Amino acid sequence: MKSKKSKTILLMSSYPPRECGLATFSNDIVNSVKLVFGDSLPIEVCALQKEENQFEYGLDVHYALTVTSIEEYRLLAEKINTRDDIGMVCIEHEFGLYEGEYGNYLLSFLLAVNKPIATVFHTVLPEPNDKLKKIVQAIIDFSNKIVVLTKKSQEILIQYYDCQESKLTLIPHGTHMVLWDQKDKLKKAYGYSEKIVLSTFGLISDNKNIESVLFALPAVIAKHPEVIYLVIGKTHPEILKRDGEKYRNILVETTKKLKIENNVFFVNEFLELKQLLNYLILSDIYLFASKDPNQAVSGTFAYAMSCGCAIISTPIAHAVEDLNSSIGILLHEFDKPEEFQNAILKLVENKEKRLEMGRNGYALTHETTWENVALKYGFLFAEVTESKKKLRFNFPPIKLDHIKEMTTDYGILQFSNFSQPDFSSGYTVDDNARALINMIMYHDTSADPIALKLASIYLNFIVGIQRDDGSFDNYKDFNHHLTKQNELVNLEDSNGRALWSLGFTLSHQKKLPLDLVEQTQKAWDKAIVHIDEVVSPRAIAYTLKGLYYYYQVNPEEKIKKNITQLADKLLNHYHINSDEDWCWYEDYMTYANNVLPEAMLFSFLATGDLKYKKIALTTFDFLLSHYFMKGEFSVISNRGWFVRGKKKNTYGEQPIEVATTIITLHLFYEVTGNVKYRKQLNLAFSWFLGNNHLNQIVYNPVNGASYDGLEEKNVNINQGAESTLCFFKAQLIMNKYKDYGKHRHLDTKSTYSI
Repeated sequence: MKSKKSKTILLMSSYPPRECGLATFSNDIVNSVKLVFGDSLPIEVCALQKEENQFEYGLDVHYALTVTSIEEYRLLAEKINTRDDIGMVCIEHEFGLYEGEYGNYLLSFLLAVNKPIATVFHTVLPEPNDKLKKIVQAIIDFSNKIVVLTKKSQEILIQYYDCQESKLTLIPHGTHMVLWDQKDKLKKAYGYSEKIVLSTFGLISDNKNIESVLFALPAVIAKHPEVIYLVIGKTHPEILKRDGEKYRNILVETTKKLKIENNVFFVNEFLELKQLLNYLILSDIYLFASKDPNQAVSGTFAYAMSCGCAIISTPIAHAVEDLNSSIGILLHEFDKPEEFQNAILKLVENKEKRLEMGRNGYALTHETTWENVALKYGFLFAEVTESKKKLRFNFPPIKLDHIKEMTTDYGILQFSNFSQPDFSSGYTVDDNARALINMIMYHDTSADPIALKLASIYLNFIVGIQRDDGSFDNYKDFNHHLTKQNELVNLEDSNGRALWSLGFTLSHQKKLPLDLVEQTQKAWDKAIVHIDEVVSPRAIAYTLKGLYYYYQVNPEEKIKKNITQLADKLLNHYHINSDEDWCWYEDYMTYANNVLPEAMLFSFLATGDLKYKKIALTTFDFLLSHYFMKGEFSVISNRGWFVRGKKKNTYGEQPIEVATTIITLHLFYEVTGNVKYRKQLNLAFSWFLGNNHLNQIVYNPVNGASYDGLEEKNVNINQGAESTLCFFKAQLIMNKYKDYGKHRHLDTKSTYSI
């Protein structure tokens, strides 16, 4: 029997507990690949060390290479060659990491190993001498793939080392995802509420050029005594071994000579990740002062940008590529304190500008979160080992964090700025109806007491916005007042959603508190009198769903008659608008299209009338033919609706359309047993996990939210109620499939699918 796992990846690098930037980077790679792909992509580590038994490693480390012994390189290769389960070796390369001239001991390993190789160049030196050029070219020749972290490194390898472009893959440095609204909270927690915080972090060495910042600070502090500067990090272990704390002591003495010692603080620790990120989040301005023009990339620079800091940086390649004027200030020179002084003053004295820069940088780094970087490495590893079919996405855990954050005592808010609730957006019955359904579903499968508490809040909102005649308004502002929008827009769909949520709640009444059921029943009885007035297809569909669920616990003939009347209305829409080439209810497809065939199938289930089932299947398959093409999944764009006879727009895809596809596929699979729907269901859900045209996740692993949309070149990382609730419901549905893992392999198409 063939293994369901991909071949094992062996990662060669320095590794914790060794304290260096590359060790941290490699640990993040391993952790993120495991998080995204689970056990479908096994990864082991060969840790690099200067001395034998130098460190006590964790379970990730299966080999340790003493880099000072050239014989050990060959012996390691021979051990690896005996393992059929190792599919490839990924070599993290940095000058100084491997012994020999320009690290040429590594060639002994490359000559002896018979596994495919991917080499990650962290530093690429331009204008090499003959010796360096030959060594780097040899590494390139032995490697199946070359990974670089910046475009500049890519250009240098092509220009100076004759590397074929087809061999190169650009994968940026990863960043950790954090929530946007934490800066003020953390400043208060650390006692910096009244301060403007500047910071630098990383293992300290003279190459950090921190003295340039110190010389810039006296004039800044004289004008703005509220400015403090945090120098975060231990002295680099190799520097400490060679020179002790010489450089740090020079810096401390410099602060005293400049009389800024009360504003400069040294955090002499190798911080745990959470504490490090906290320091960066609370920082207003991050200062990157490296004086090495050949430094290709900086993890500290990337982390600071992802934590929402405005950045001032010397012109290393990474900064030149990523640091535009909207996210920071790029200095022209490497060792000019006066440049730092002017740049710091500019941002200290313009709070709005530095906040805008931090916000823009935060948004731009979504692409480089470790989850997205793991997707790129996973796909690369699968390509090299020819095991794409065995690669599977890990299922993310269900989290209520963002839903709770968006919920006040009155209801769930409509929009957010990144992860921060936007109180000015107010409330809608649309979102509170969705939220009520979600919490009833969640309560049905979970013992979490928060479900009923939240359900009660959402139900209270729906009841509170119901008019005396039983119909519903949709919009209220944060102060609980009805808004003008209720007079300007058609409220049919909103009324349909409200009735759907009430019917769904009542269908679960046996598991719910009596007072909640009675409150729901009262609202239902007032609203049901308006169902004959419903005209638009989606409003009909939402109403039908509510009637169907109500009918499950109250099988009254009158309700069945209501279902038949509305189903016939929807059927009439189909007959008016459809032809041989257009099997649909309207002349166009807009949003939440799946609800139409879903409602038609519910009508069949309630009445047993086969004509509803026939049209449900016909129209749903027609819709799916435009969503699933050539092994890829792409829904209707909000850039422009899909009009009959015209080409479907691309990009601008929203979670609501993906989630309603999942919801409807689940229903059709349960009713028909057709495995086609089962496979498409998994493919649709993988859209959230990175199986989309950007190969980026469309959910927030930190708080369980969904992002608001997938655009042509970026993900819209706002996290509104609609998107988050749709993702949450999709997760609840996917959790019902205990054999989920059997169905989520990646295919061999250009887009990867579950």
